[in-house]
Amino acid sequence: MSSFLQVENISKSYGDKVLFRNISFNINEGDKIALIAPNGTGKSSLLKILAGLDSSDRGGEIKFMKDIKVAFLDQQCDFNPSSTLFDEVYSRMGKSYDAIRNYEKAIASGDEKAITQAMAVMDSVDGWNAEQRVKQVLSSLKLSRLDQPMGELSGGEAKRAAIALMLLQDADFLVMDEPTNHLDIDIIEYLEAHLQKSRCTLLMVTHDRYFLDRVCNTIFELDRGELFSYKGNYSSFLLKREERYNNMQANIDKARNLLRRELEWIRSTPQARTGKARYRVNAFYDLKDKASVNLSQRNLSIDVATSRLGGKIIDCDGVTLHFGERCMLNDFSYKFSRYERIGIVGKNGVGKSTFLNLMTGNLLPERGTIERGETLRIGYYRQDGINFKPGQTVLDIVRDIAEMVEAADGHKVSVTSMLNQFLFPQEALNKRIEILSGGEQRRLYLLTILMRNPNFLILDEPTNDLDILTLNVLEEYLLSFKGCLLIVSHDRYFLDKTVDHMFIFREGGEVKDFIGQYSEYREYIKEQEAEEARQAKVAAEKQAKETKSQQPTQQPARRKLSFKEQRELEQVEKDIASLEAEKQEIEEKLASGNLTHEELMAASARIAQIIDELDTKEMRWLELSEI
Repeated sequence: MSSFLQVENISKSYGDKVLFRNISFNINEGDKIALIAPNGTGKSSLLKILAGLDSSDRGGEIKFMKDIKVAFLDQQCDFNPSSTLFDEVYSRMGKSYDAIRNYEKAIASGDEKAITQAMAVMDSVDGWNAEQRVKQVLSSLKLSRLDQPMGELSGGEAKRAAIALMLLQDADFLVMDEPTNHLDIDIIEYLEAHLQKSRCTLLMVTHDRYFLDRVCNTIFELDRGELFSYKGNYSSFLLKREERYNNMQANIDKARNLLRRELEWIRSTPQARTGKARYRVNAFYDLKDKASVNLSQRNLSIDVATSRLGGKIIDCDGVTLHFGERCMLNDFSYKFSRYERIGIVGKNGVGKSTFLNLMTGNLLPERGTIERGETLRIGYYRQDGINFKPGQTVLDIVRDIAEMVEAADGHKVSVTSMLNQFLFPQEALNKRIEILSGGEQRRLYLLTILMRNPNFLILDEPTNDLDILTLNVLEEYLLSFKGCLLIVSHDRYFLDKTVDHMFIFREGGEVKDFIGQYSEYREYIKEQEAEEARQAKVAAEKQAKETKSQQPTQQPARRKLSFKEQRELEQVEKDIASLEAEKQEIEEKLASGNLTHEELMAASARIAQIIDELDTKEMRWLELSEI
């Protein structure tokens, strides 16, 4: 395999905090690598150095293979807000865009010489197919409004546009930072399937464990400023990482035992020594460094009380809400029960967040009732994250809520102790919130929700920006949570681990209650689709048999066409010629790249009609020709 990337001795620090020091690694063609580490330890910094958006502190060397094309997907989508979706994506495709723009100008001018030259350039850069390909990729990513300004896109739509741009570059090497954030599950599964089939080389940061497990064949782990490589997927990584820690701990224990003997020697022997003895003294200090390594890790600790939850929680009866002509929720009735855990899935924009705002009282239904129990205390973790004033510190934001927090066993804990449990040490308490990483802000936001001791947790995309280790702790806390859970998430692993049943949101405000986890729901859908395909196949085979049985077993003697049949044959031949000409004309329009999205859809629909009509006409022509 060719070496696509060689990295030697790169380092990154922020003040006194060392993210990584003198790390080196190699990425070969075909490698699909996931980078794993806790939040704030340098994952995004490393990717940005590779993408040329940042630099190593102490030199180092980064060598990409000559002539390979690299595409970088950042967490933040940087688009011109006034550009349309189509122009923003298409304008970055280089020669194709310039060729089509010049061709359109030539057509508008009517200059035949300029048109001829522009057509030649279009041929040379395959411009005829470029526009169609852009629209196909955008359509696969459910981006249909090509004239929509980028500033009007939702977070999920902007992320899909960024992914479309990355895919359209046909890059050999993809570098992606959290590609699944803000995507709905259908799009994640599309991207997952695409990357599984693709021959591209890949380095990515992701917290989606199913996505990671199914796409990647190698794991890089940043641990205490060092980089470790593991062959295999995420499941294999967990086993090998445990084995590495066990081996390291055994070596540390061995060094400590040896250190005790060497310590006795160095204390009991005079300081004046031979050269050999001085070597032993130097070795003693090296051994001391090895024995002093501490492998214990500080992990998030969630220890907060849950308020008592009464029998009545939230009762919904006939709840309906429209936004204009669009129905967001239609005649929804449900009584929430104690300790139930509900996952919510559905496409972006189908009404999931609207439903949460109805449950919390931030929105009122236009019809129906929502009754809440007297003991209900809702903790609403919003998708848009923590709200803070410029200049506010970590300590300021929690002290606005309380000075003391009630722990799970009932005793009171100071907010500084609770912050420490959430991995904010003393030196971080006076940090301004705006300089925290995305994961640190999310962790702090979670604390501000939980310290109010809710008994009904509503979590809207809680996995965005959280690292895998934090997600594991959060999952364990939710499994022991003595209240109700309502979770909107695109993280299939997270849903499988934390919920008992699903609300499936569909267009038109329909909500289907599915008993089971998300993976079970997907299997159910696949079985339904397979059964529908089987029934369609059986019906087609039955129809073919019936058609065949109606045909005579012996070919009758040929006869001459009647006058009416002769006329019909002549008309069918004319119709076929006319349809073929129309089909060719539409295909030329499709290849021209001049059609709007609506014209493209109409042309595609007409092509399908023409093909059906040609099939019918040609079949009739064969029947008449064989008489």
